[in-house]
Amino acid sequence: MKEKIVSTLTLFGSAGTLICCVLPIVVSLIAGGAAVSAMVSAFPWLIPISQNKGWVFGVAGTLITFNTFLLFRKQKNGNCQIKRGSSCKTRSQWSKVILCFSIGIYLIGVFFAYLLVPIINILGA
Repeated sequence: MKEKIVSTLTLFGSAGTLICCVLPIVVSLIAGGAAVSAMVSAFPWLIPISQNKGWVFGVAGTLITFNTFLLFRKQKNGNCQIKRGSSCKTRSQWSKVILCFSIGIYLIGVFFAYLLVPIINILGA
């Protein structure tokens, strides 16, 4: 049960990085600054989330790390609470898919939040 809760929190935590940083940057790249200001006026809660992006990324990274630890510790021990044979394998596969999806979302968020602007500045665009 604890693995399921951590897995769900990991997915939502990494999705928070998309809301925090990727969404405003992509909207700005595609539609310009006016679209971002319209988006921020429609969703004012984006500002505090973006201002605290260090916390958002820290919590999401901690959850992903903890989820990875739980997933691979469980496989190492070979424990399964479900008595049906294929159910454990299916649950483990879905947990891996959710974990990989969360890591992918997190890395996209890290790129847009911390790497894109320095790369653009270096290239002089």
